[in-house]
Amino acid sequence: SCDNGDAGTGNISICPRIRLRREDYPHQWLGDLSESFLWLFLGGNSGIGKATAVDLARRGARVILACRDKAKGESAVYDIRRVSKARPFLSCFESGNSEVILMILDLASLNSVRAFAQSFLASEPRLDILINNAGVFQAGQTADGFDLAFQVNHLSHFLLTHLLLDQLKCCAPSRIVILSSSAHTSAKFNFGTLKKPNKWMMKGAESYCNSKLANILHARELAKRLEGTNVTCYVVHPGDVNTQNYSLPSLVDTWFAGAQTSIHCATEEGIERLSGRDFVDCQPKPCLGELVALNISWERTGLLQRSRYFLFFP
Repeated sequence: SCDNGDAGTGNISICPRIRLRREDYPHQWLGDLSESFLWLFLGGNSGIGKATAVDLARRGARVILACRDKAKGESAVYDIRRVSKARPFLSCFESGNSEVILMILDLASLNSVRAFAQSFLASEPRLDILINNAGVFQAGQTADGFDLAFQVNHLSHFLLTHLLLDQLKCCAPSRIVILSSSAHTSAKFNFGTLKKPNKWMMKGAESYCNSKLANILHARELAKRLEGTNVTCYVVHPGDVNTQNYSLPSLVDTWFAGAQTSIHCATEEGIERLSGRDFVDCQPKPCLGELVALNISWERTGLLQRSRYFLFFP
């Protein structure tokens, strides 16, 4: 149990947006986070996840990077932990914080998700912030028989969040940050083809869009169900950021600019009443109102029931 006393590939959108400058970051004055804060990042070995991790590591937080690729994860941990002796923080990814830990997690495997949760809960006494940052764009099928993007971007996040929820409640006040994308506006659900690769797996863009809408609806439902627990949940749209999933130099922000809204939602005081909301450029966005107007919800899409069924009754 938690003692409240002493105790990571990003997603993209391709719509024009306001460019954030470092002097515009509203949370840049937030200070030390070393009072036993533990942050868990899904997909933190590159891009937005790595940029977010290094920012919080510099503030003294204990950071766990959950990555599929051990070599890439170890490289990211090395980068973030180190500090140049000759010129401190010469690299933008240096923090000098030794409390940056790698744990292996393959979101394309539900067995890996369950094993990770078991290992994490056995080794870590607390969890203050969960950042569901990992994501893929490409088509394919997982060993579990699901569409690759939909499982990695939604189903596995849904499962892991469920498995870690008691720990988050125990360590409240705590937060869940879920990365989405404006691509959710193009989503078209068809659960009947979810396990039929010949009909769905080649439509990578469609799958990605569906997973991004699922992220938003998941956060919205979590916020409703977690009312009164002091656990809050936020959806982040990082903007036009050059990641491993997508590259469009004329529209991209830097990884660090793209990470700012994630950091804002993870650390900013006074936004608890905005639980369940979308954030863009560190500001709440009226996306959920649009979803309500369109009558898009967990209930209408059947996402809650379907997600539970797929994960617990395969």
